[in-house]
Amino acid sequence: MTLTVTHCAPCFQGEWVWVDPGIGVPIGARVKLTDTGHQLLVDDEGKEHKLSQKEEGSIRVMHPTSVEGVDDMIRLGDLNEAGLLRNLLVRHRQGIIYTYTGSVLVAVNPYQELPLYTADQVRLYHGRRLGELPPHVFAIADTCYFNMRRHNRDQCCIISGESGAGKTESTKLVLQFLAAVSGQHSWIEQQILEANPILEAFGNAKTIRNDNSSRFGKYVEIFFNKDGAIEGARMEQYLLEKSRVCHQAMEERNYHIFYCMLAGMTAEQKKTLCLGNAAEFSYLKRGDCIVCDGRDDAKDYTRIRTALKILAFTETHCWEILKLLAALLHLGNVSFEGGVLSGCMTQLMSEFFVCFLQVQPAALAVSLTYRSFMTNRERVSKPLNSEQAADSRDAFVKAIYGKLFIWIVGRINSAIHKTPTNGPKYVRNSIGLLDIFGFENFDSNSFEQLCINFANEQLQQFFVRHVFKLEQEEYTKEDIVWKNITFSDNTDTLDLLAVKPLNVLALIDEESHFPKGTDVTMLNKMNRAHAKCNKYIPSKNTHDMEFGIRHFAGVVHYDSNGFLEKNRDALNSGILKLIEASTNTLLQQLFEKELSANVVKNLASNNRIVMTPKIHIVIFLPVSTLSGQFRQSLDSLMNALSKCQPHFILCFKPNDDKKSMVFDRNLCIRQLRYSGMIDTIKIRKLGFPIRHTFKQFLQRYRVLLNTTVCDPKTSVNIPVWFKCIPLCRKSFVKKRRAAVVIQKRWRGYREKKEYRKLQLGFERLQSTIRGRLARGRYLKELAAAVTMQSQVRGYLARKSYKSKREAVTVLQAHTRGMLARKTTNKMKTDVSAEAAAKPEPVSEQEMVETMFGFLPNTVAVGGREGPAPEGFEVRLTTNAPEPVPIAVPEEQPVVDYNDENEEFSFTKFSALHFQGSATYSHIKQRLRQPLLYHEDEGDALACLTVWWIILRFMGDIAEPKLINQEPSAPTPSQNNLGQRQNRRLSNLVGLDQVLYIRTQPQIQFNFALSVLVCPCRDEIYCQIIKQLVNNKNQNSSLRGWVLLSICLGIFPPTELLMQYLESFLGRGPSSYGPYCAERLRRIVANGERGEPPCWIELQAVKTKKTTQVSVALMDGLSVSLPVDSACTSAEVCQALAKKVNLKDIYGFSLYIGFCEKVWSLGSGGRHVMDAISQCEQEVRRKGEEEQHAPWRLYFRKELFTPWHDSSIDAVSTDLIYRQVIRGLKSGEYHSEKEDDFVQLAAMYYYVTFGSAISGENAKKVVEECITTELIETKSQGKLIQLVNAAHTQGPYINSRRSTDSVKGDVVDYARQKWPMYFSKFYEVTQMSGPPLPKSNFIVAINWNGISFQDEKEKKLIELSYPEVTGVNKSRIDSGQSVSLATLRGQFLLQSVDAGEMADLIQWYLEGLKERSVYAVALQDVNKQDDPTLLSYKRGDVLVIVKDGEYSPARGWIKGTNERTGNTGAISTDTVLVLPTLEKPSDTTLSLLNLSPDQKKTVTQNAHKREEAISPVSLKEFALEYFRQPGKEGGRGAQARGAGREKLWAASKEPIKQPLLKSLVVFLLSLTFPSPILKYMGDYPIKQVRQPIELTDQIFGPATQHVPLQDEVYCQIMRQMTSNSSRMSVDYGWQLMWLCTGLFSPSQSLLRYTQRFLESRPREPLAADCLQRLQMLLSMEPRKLPPHQVEVDAIQQNSNQIFHKIHFPNDSTEVTSTTRIRDLVRNIAYKLILASADGYGLFMKTPNKVMSLEDQNYFFDSLRQTTDQPKKTKKGHCFSGAPATMPYLVIFMRKLWFNVTPGRDLTADLTFHFPQELPKYLRGYHKCTKEEMISLAGLLFRVKVDTDKSQFVMIPRMLKELVPADEMKTMSPEDWKKAGITLDEAKVAFLKGICHWPTFGCAFFEVKQTSEPSYPSIVQIAISKQGVSFIDPKTKELLVMHLFNRITNWSSGSTYFHMTIGNLVKGNSFLCETSLVSGHYVFALKREAE
Repeated sequence: MTLTVTHCAPCFQGEWVWVDPGIGVPIGARVKLTDTGHQLLVDDEGKEHKLSQKEEGSIRVMHPTSVEGVDDMIRLGDLNEAGLLRNLLVRHRQGIIYTYTGSVLVAVNPYQELPLYTADQVRLYHGRRLGELPPHVFAIADTCYFNMRRHNRDQCCIISGESGAGKTESTKLVLQFLAAVSGQHSWIEQQILEANPILEAFGNAKTIRNDNSSRFGKYVEIFFNKDGAIEGARMEQYLLEKSRVCHQAMEERNYHIFYCMLAGMTAEQKKTLCLGNAAEFSYLKRGDCIVCDGRDDAKDYTRIRTALKILAFTETHCWEILKLLAALLHLGNVSFEGGVLSGCMTQLMSEFFVCFLQVQPAALAVSLTYRSFMTNRERVSKPLNSEQAADSRDAFVKAIYGKLFIWIVGRINSAIHKTPTNGPKYVRNSIGLLDIFGFENFDSNSFEQLCINFANEQLQQFFVRHVFKLEQEEYTKEDIVWKNITFSDNTDTLDLLAVKPLNVLALIDEESHFPKGTDVTMLNKMNRAHAKCNKYIPSKNTHDMEFGIRHFAGVVHYDSNGFLEKNRDALNSGILKLIEASTNTLLQQLFEKELSANVVKNLASNNRIVMTPKIHIVIFLPVSTLSGQFRQSLDSLMNALSKCQPHFILCFKPNDDKKSMVFDRNLCIRQLRYSGMIDTIKIRKLGFPIRHTFKQFLQRYRVLLNTTVCDPKTSVNIPVWFKCIPLCRKSFVKKRRAAVVIQKRWRGYREKKEYRKLQLGFERLQSTIRGRLARGRYLKELAAAVTMQSQVRGYLARKSYKSKREAVTVLQAHTRGMLARKTTNKMKTDVSAEAAAKPEPVSEQEMVETMFGFLPNTVAVGGREGPAPEGFEVRLTTNAPEPVPIAVPEEQPVVDYNDENEEFSFTKFSALHFQGSATYSHIKQRLRQPLLYHEDEGDALACLTVWWIILRFMGDIAEPKLINQEPSAPTPSQNNLGQRQNRRLSNLVGLDQVLYIRTQPQIQFNFALSVLVCPCRDEIYCQIIKQLVNNKNQNSSLRGWVLLSICLGIFPPTELLMQYLESFLGRGPSSYGPYCAERLRRIVANGERGEPPCWIELQAVKTKKTTQVSVALMDGLSVSLPVDSACTSAEVCQALAKKVNLKDIYGFSLYIGFCEKVWSLGSGGRHVMDAISQCEQEVRRKGEEEQHAPWRLYFRKELFTPWHDSSIDAVSTDLIYRQVIRGLKSGEYHSEKEDDFVQLAAMYYYVTFGSAISGENAKKVVEECITTELIETKSQGKLIQLVNAAHTQGPYINSRRSTDSVKGDVVDYARQKWPMYFSKFYEVTQMSGPPLPKSNFIVAINWNGISFQDEKEKKLIELSYPEVTGVNKSRIDSGQSVSLATLRGQFLLQSVDAGEMADLIQWYLEGLKERSVYAVALQDVNKQDDPTLLSYKRGDVLVIVKDGEYSPARGWIKGTNERTGNTGAISTDTVLVLPTLEKPSDTTLSLLNLSPDQKKTVTQNAHKREEAISPVSLKEFALEYFRQPGKEGGRGAQARGAGREKLWAASKEPIKQPLLKSLVVFLLSLTFPSPILKYMGDYPIKQVRQPIELTDQIFGPATQHVPLQDEVYCQIMRQMTSNSSRMSVDYGWQLMWLCTGLFSPSQSLLRYTQRFLESRPREPLAADCLQRLQMLLSMEPRKLPPHQVEVDAIQQNSNQIFHKIHFPNDSTEVTSTTRIRDLVRNIAYKLILASADGYGLFMKTPNKVMSLEDQNYFFDSLRQTTDQPKKTKKGHCFSGAPATMPYLVIFMRKLWFNVTPGRDLTADLTFHFPQELPKYLRGYHKCTKEEMISLAGLLFRVKVDTDKSQFVMIPRMLKELVPADEMKTMSPEDWKKAGITLDEAKVAFLKGICHWPTFGCAFFEVKQTSEPSYPSIVQIAISKQGVSFIDPKTKELLVMHLFNRITNWSSGSTYFHMTIGNLVKGNSFLCETSLVSGHYVFALKREAE
């Protein structure tokens, strides 16, 4: 080696220098001094070199950066080839394979495994800037990912290098990194990763330079969604080397799949396919290399089969592939023998090909040994010789394998390439990875090497253009002073190969098209065309078939033999015929394109000859060649790369021998040179790596300007930066000096401040220490003092206690003596008094009889005394009850009362509310003041009077002496007893009444009851209860309970006393307690009474039974019904209807008749007993007895509905019919026409006697139907004739109609004829309105309308219901009033029953509108441009079509315009639905069209709103951010010159473009018509749609695209502004509530949104929306639209959301922004668990159980898992309702970290035991026999508790006590002996199994095929340490993988996959199951980390 040094400065020992070894590049050497002082050089290879004195002075010293090497070669000081080469050498020896060159990564193949590709490395490099960490392929991958997400631009990574440089491995690493940082662990990610093993198996092979050389090129494009998650990929393959299937060079192998198949298939499969080992097949042994060191073909085959499963290749697909591969191997063993002219095929092995290729052996033999071609007129077959036949066979094999490879790539793409589901406008970003064959230069290079090197030339040009050309062009464009760098440009080579005319590839294609073209003619053409090109090396002579190309990587010589044949890539027509005849489906799929082109059938086209009948014209049609296809694919690839931001990885190989730690300088320097690395470093170092656009530059640096004006367009000649940045040196220096002064002052101030802070800290520390010492001394002294004090105090206390005890003993002795003497004297006195005045014993029955002596002894049915009014006579029925015997209760009402321990005791009430010293118990003295406080003095005086009455009534005080005077006449207060409930008691009770009471005992009782209706009701109850508590007098107590019973039937207590009274009654005697409690419940339910009790009530109190009253029906029968004091007319009517089976009960009322008067009690809340009491008072006023009051009750029809149908209820029709007939006879119904009576009589004739005609019958009819007055006026005979004639001529005889239908005709006739007789009457006073003759009149309301009448029944005004536009009730100072809005004006009417009257009118109006089909237009609507909507003018009559197409509840109906006949949708806001069942009259229509003012009144009453339009809207916001408004309305509106639309106000017109001007081009915001309008009811919806469909359409796109979120807010607030529909506004608030739980508006809109919500405080949801919005501001937005549960909640007007969680089986409140971790904490808190750590939520669907991520929103997780969108034809996923699968949300323990049984009892019993027991019983744990016996005893205790009789059932319970696989280890009798009982058996069970290694594991049984040494069925146990594989039979642990070794995992529909180890050589494990979830593994792994 010749040593050459260059001149440099002298150096010293140890320094590094450059020396030239004579190889063209200097190398490094280190200076070393010898013992003699001479210098030696030790080079990098360790060789020593002596230097002469002359050479010592000329050594060039090495730059420090080149000594140890640098990460980025731009920082090298020795910027030359030697510096680059040594930098790579040094780092290679250090084991560092990656080096930067700016942003370009240089990767040197280490040929060994390095620990650089673990999951820790992925996390380390993720999110870090390029250059922060040492160079790594992960850094380049992360840069691609970061730039894609930040700039929303597609990225590509071009990995280039020679064959064996490590391109494929680098591609896989980048792919692994992208899948890892995507972080989803989705199945699509695993499918993308698993595509590599398949493609490598079918496309990679061992070559001389590479054991895993890619013999094809591929471009992988990975697609990402907006969140950066992988959602698909697409792969393109380029130029598979098909010739390798048939021919391999020495020391090379065929494709991996053949060797893997033969090594990994089972013996049975190989036997089926007739396969042996690789040495048996010609195609596999031609390279004399069958085994590849470092590869395990059997293991690789398992991996390939696993990958095929993951990529959805079925077993049928796999078997068909294996069959084809086996057929190819067998074809390779076929040999041919014979001469040139005649050939025959031997050893066809026909049975193989019949089975595999499914072709006939003879046809196969012919296709391989003959070739057919077309002459002028006929087809000729030519036999082939042996070589030609072998070539034909090889062509067939190569075609099959090539097509199979393309088919496999297509199947992979169908699995991993998912079409975007968000529509064609959806844009997703991608990262492309190019792994293409490297530059190749072999000893013999053919057509494949030419194509491969051409592709590398293209990539080199792309690299040169991007790094050099574009860079320098940018500098020139920016007028930067720049000296262009010369670089190696391969443009000339590309021109030679493919660009210029007559280029190499074009000449090859041209010659391929000529039938007589040969490789020789092709080579001659190339030599002639390019002889003068310096890049082309022609052949040496005419016999030489080689030519050369000077490529960028060196000169390559190509052997042109076989170029044309390979380029044509055509099959023999006979082979295509063979394929067409094959029945192999896969084989035909592979050649589907060729067969579909009719290649075989149209033979002329196949041979590229077109013949005409007369003239033979030969036309050569262009046929695509292999080079043409490759160029087209390459052009597409370069076009795709040019649209991406590129990143480069240059792969170098250090040596050709594939040895580690060997660095071949010559090889590496050659790679450095042709890669252009030197020039790259220069331009990266000298250039400008940071480039901003003007907008970005201005945003960064405009603060440096002196002015705020900066317009780059003001001058053209001045560069941009000179326009914006004034260069003022003096100003800069001045400012810098000022800044220095400020900084100096600031630093001084800061240091002083820090010093003071530090000083203060030391002082505080000192004080704290001193304080602690002082406190310690103080505590010691304090403890000593306390000890001393305690001793002294104890001594003094004992001494004091002893003296006091002696004194107390003496005092107690004297006191006991005194008390004993007093007790003895009192006992003597009491015995004497009792003996003197002991009364006779009286029973309770005698007391009651004495008390109610004025009542008769028999119990009668009320309502049958005296004569009935005329026309209301009834027949007495026999269903009256028997007299009720009066039972004597055994229990006496005297009880001891002690309720101090109850919550609502009367004792507590008295202590809280009684005045003065009043107690709660019985006394006999008068009260000085009322028990309760009263503001009015008169009330207080009255209460004292009541106390006096109660004492007298109960007999607690004696009766006063009677005053001798006659009873005076009843006073007015007595006459108007029923009206006194509203007057004070003090005004009713006076001295005269008291005197009168004293003289009349019976009247005393009645008066005592009548005064109980005063305002002091609680006082009365308290007085009675007080007298009942501890009352020892049986007579007094019984009277008190009777009085309390009567009071409880009249009025209830107030809320203050209610619960205390209920508690008191609950402790009362059984004879009165329940009875009084029931009366209290009834009076509370039905309200207080207005009259004193009547006679029959007292009868009921006496017997403590219900009262029986008789109610007369109109058919002459009467029904007895039980009633009580609180009974109302509604209850009586309902009971009566139920008893007579009456269904149509509306309009029937209860009437009461007294003497000659009959009035209605209605069917509402009026008390029946009040009406009876009024009758009795009237009788008593006349001086008669009350029990004989002649009142009767009747059940009659009072009102008809306008839509009455007599056919609905026959019973109802019959009762009304009887009522009409009775009314006719009694004269109740009047008519001026006698024909009315005759027609009704004829109908009655038919109903009674049928079709028979008889004079006697007619006479009976006249007597029963016609009034006596009419009979006397008209002769009876005349009437009989008229009735007979009407009956004979009537339509009923001939039609044979049923009697029920004729009864209905009678009812309808009476309803139409006499509507006033079926009316409700109200006395009213007109307060305001249109003038009427009288202000006091009667309002009659019936089915026909409303009539105002005076007292003489003269009609003042009559209104039909269409004329009534609204009714409201209100309260004024003088009472209740009704506001009646009509087309004739608005009437304000005052009435006592105003509420009832308003409700009746409103009910009629609503019922008519609901059934009406007529409406009138209130305004013009022109919708000619929208066929869905109906056009009409104001005043048009519209007929409503009720076919259910539109929902009236949402404000839309379907109708027909009578004027035009058109049909369409109608908005209810623009029409008035008329309350009528018939077409409105012209008079009504004319009233509706009176004037615009009248129309306004009608509209306001029809759509009355309580709230005016809120002042805050989006008007101000719209001025700045909304687009320019357009014209509103359709063509008609524009023609009339309509105004500009208000974009900020509500409109029912669907918007044609977004509101925000920034979204005008964002078409995703457009949905015609807007779903917001549909949801709010402002646009018609034909089909009934679920609300979730519309909310998905509204919020779905907005959750995916942030710019649309403001648009949604704006549209919702716009539609809620100035919206006249209350219903629409309510729906709008629902949308706002949902929206504020999903995402917040932008900062520009936030202020307006808050003001919008704050300005509407009356809205129920406004405050909640504002609160949700404020909460959302600090959280991230939701990712999916609202869940069904949220929509259902707000649809029910509930702002609380509840969702059921199992376990516990309960509902838990959640919010829209509840995260799963928060929900877990809430549930744990409710269950009182010790800690929420380790618990989680799981979702169980029909297919799988999966864990929900803690950080996700609860409802987003539900939707993401359970929704199955219905995709439309266009692929939109939000266009239809999601089909939600059933699911359960389960709460249970997920992570068993630090679980100790017994520490948390609730968790043990609720979760740990139920979760672990099934695992134990299924046999998942490994345990001993003794442990099973012990645990069985514990489980037996859990099952039977302490019931020892269940021991005999142990054999039958074994399945619940013992693991399933261990039951046979002992006999049932042995297990029976093992039963034991233990306390707390569940906890003991957990303690017994907690020490097992599998305790707390999640078990899954799976089927695996990845590891042959494992059983096919294994158990996966996931614990806190990792994932274990267990043999289910032996329970032995097969292997355990810690979480830190699991680098990747994912789960599909039926598979679960894990990768163990690093990302390069990781072991893949695939199992088949539907239960294992990657989320579960992820959760455990994350917690473990």
